[in-house]
Amino acid sequence: MSTTTTTTPPKTSSDSDSGNADGDHGGSDNSNSDNANGKKSDVDSGSTSTSTSTPPSTSTSITSTSPPNPEEVININVGILGHVDSGKTSLVKTLSTLLSTASLDKSKQSRQRGMTLDLGFSCFFMDLPERLKLQLQASSNNKSSKDNNNTNNNNNVVSKSKSNKLKYLQMTLVDCPGHASLIRTIIGGAQIIDIVLLVVDAYKGWQAQTTECLVLAELTSSTLIIALNKIDMFPIAEREQRLQEATQKVRERLKQSTKFNDPSQVPIIGVSACMGGEKVAAVAIDKGTNTNTNGGSSTNSNSNSNFYFAIDHCFPIKGMGTVLTGTCLNGSINVNDIIEFPSLGNLQRKVKSIQMFKRRCLKIQQGDRAGICVSNFDSTSLERGVCSTPGSVKYVKGGIALVRKIIPHYKGPYLKNKSKYHVSVGHSTVMATVSFWGAKELELKLKNEVLQDKERASANGGVSSTKTNGSNGNDQDNNGTIKNNKQKQPESLLHWAILDFQTPVYCPLQSLIIGSRLDAPNNKASSCRLAFCGRLIERLTDPSKDIHKIRWYTPKEKRGIVSRLGDPHKRQDDSKTVRYELYGSDLFKKETLLKPFLGMKLITYPSNDIGELKSAFGTSGKFRVVFPSGTTAKENDILRLPFKRFLYDTEKKMRQDDIILPASRSGSRIDPPASTQSKKDKKKKRKDLIEATGTVDKVKGDPIIGSNNGGSGSGSGGEDDGSTKKTTTATKKVVYPTAIISGLFTPDIDIKSEMVGRTVYIPSTKEYGTITGPFGKAGKCKVDFIKNGGDNEEESNNDDDDDGNNLKGISESAVGSKAELHRT
Repeated sequence: MSTTTTTTPPKTSSDSDSGNADGDHGGSDNSNSDNANGKKSDVDSGSTSTSTSTPPSTSTSITSTSPPNPEEVININVGILGHVDSGKTSLVKTLSTLLSTASLDKSKQSRQRGMTLDLGFSCFFMDLPERLKLQLQASSNNKSSKDNNNTNNNNNVVSKSKSNKLKYLQMTLVDCPGHASLIRTIIGGAQIIDIVLLVVDAYKGWQAQTTECLVLAELTSSTLIIALNKIDMFPIAEREQRLQEATQKVRERLKQSTKFNDPSQVPIIGVSACMGGEKVAAVAIDKGTNTNTNGGSSTNSNSNSNFYFAIDHCFPIKGMGTVLTGTCLNGSINVNDIIEFPSLGNLQRKVKSIQMFKRRCLKIQQGDRAGICVSNFDSTSLERGVCSTPGSVKYVKGGIALVRKIIPHYKGPYLKNKSKYHVSVGHSTVMATVSFWGAKELELKLKNEVLQDKERASANGGVSSTKTNGSNGNDQDNNGTIKNNKQKQPESLLHWAILDFQTPVYCPLQSLIIGSRLDAPNNKASSCRLAFCGRLIERLTDPSKDIHKIRWYTPKEKRGIVSRLGDPHKRQDDSKTVRYELYGSDLFKKETLLKPFLGMKLITYPSNDIGELKSAFGTSGKFRVVFPSGTTAKENDILRLPFKRFLYDTEKKMRQDDIILPASRSGSRIDPPASTQSKKDKKKKRKDLIEATGTVDKVKGDPIIGSNNGGSGSGSGGEDDGSTKKTTTATKKVVYPTAIISGLFTPDIDIKSEMVGRTVYIPSTKEYGTITGPFGKAGKCKVDFIKNGGDNEEESNNDDDDDGNNLKGISESAVGSKAELHRT
């Protein structure tokens, strides 16, 4: 059943007079003052409307001619958002009973263009709902119980008495522009509201700017009400059906919301703010009255913190001073207190008087809409800005913020480092260079906190320490809240962000920031230029320098496998069989220089033993790893090389600061059992001894005459007993003491300190040599084939002698043949 409530529009002095006197302030004395046009101002009467006007959709007896005492009123700021020409200002005029000068498109430019160009403010009153009374009393009692041990009882009595005096609810309507080009003003208005009233043209449906207004509602408010306006454009016979269809389309759009996708939490009301030339509120959904009386929540005022006031208008009143109208975002201020203007060189002025919609008051606090009168202040020096407790708001050229990407609405590019965005802080929107980091670490931290909370809950008998609060605290609302959480869209990852503002801003820490791409087109109903949002956590004095102090890094990891095991050892402390040396592969390419990686830590998987990369193993990219405490890894196990690359590291090194090499644990070598080896086994053993292969480039040194082992003696044979005997001539061969061999090592290996004394074998001539040092810088080495560099005695050549001690020179025929580097 649809209901209709009709309200005669309030006719105000501001409607007939576009005077310069502020509708929120009338001075500090009791006498009426003349406005800029010479007409009498009605600031002392507290009314700007006729006596025939009554607040719409409320049962309260409060009229615009008798506004309540400010001490009996709690204020809630309602943001009126929506696409351009959806009827926002007409709806505001219908609802309002008190108007400020900055309301209903009073500016000359707005009337010429026929659209809202700036923020407008007005209000109406209603009885304080019982639910809010209970919430305020409970909040006051909780605060009193917490402060009993820290504050005196007088403060607690004052706090309770204030909550008991509250009788009325003041709904301050913040009329925001709707045109896409005025998004900066819209964002500024959205940051001072508690509840969002989203106006949608029922005839045209969801439009481009509606999506951005929904996103702003998600960022700034916990309560959303949707008004489907212009339902009078539907034929009367089809109105109910067309309204249901429009409502269903809006519900489909809300399914993409991360906060307002539960139909039971978002009422949709059909209205017609302008019907037949008269302003009429036609409520077409039976939940409309309940929305007015039960919607919204009490503001969380904190009067003990620093005062912070967002100024949206500034103008002079002759004979009184300059009036600053705006919204108190934090703290509180009293008459005769000192306030500071940070953007004007920390200029300080005393508060002469305060008014809230024509009502004088001695104090305002967080959430209140007010006009502050100061003297000796040039109104032309400040159009929009902030004033605050002296010294509480600092000059901010850059900062660190905790932000979240706006999904699924933002269709722009991925949040890239050092990208430029329009960043809005309060009423200021400036360009800033933004860099993001830390999403994975924050996600892991949040998961750990959830797991710890579940563990605590199980330890407490299934009661979680994180309670879910419903709208009125009963079981039904709690269940509904849990169900709503299941339906919500997944939120994007949190990011740390560093902001470098091109133009400095003035704001306190924990200020809401909204990043956007305002230069992007916005011509689709699903498009959104708002990219991320968050809170300012830390202030930076010089972002270009301070950014280098942040240790940004990229975690990286290379992987290989265990290709060969070292000798087994029996560890002394636990008698476990381990290996202190492994050989790996598939971690580096053949042409990779291993020098930058020497000394880095590797981790075996799945045994998770930590070792150190000591040297290369041949020239095919293999390497040798030493484990001080031993390892139980097997062949083909994974070898991990994790490291970090820091963004502003001047050395550009691979860092492993968080990986610590374990202490050394000694062990004794396990000798293999002795066995008789066949020739085939010996060849296999020799093959296993080969660590790398190279080529003999040339031989060096003075030639030495040695035996070729081709005969059994020397001299010529003779005749014996008349028979001819075979004569054998012991021919001599020429050998050289030294050879230059290439291909055994890569250029980055330190041959002098790591490879001297290693054995080299020439298979073609069956000759052994010992490495004595490097030759040049290309990985070549110098090998001696004569023991002690002296002359070689003739010895019999034993083909099976492979101990490397039979050094008797290298023949010239070995040049160009293969050389083998044997393991020690």
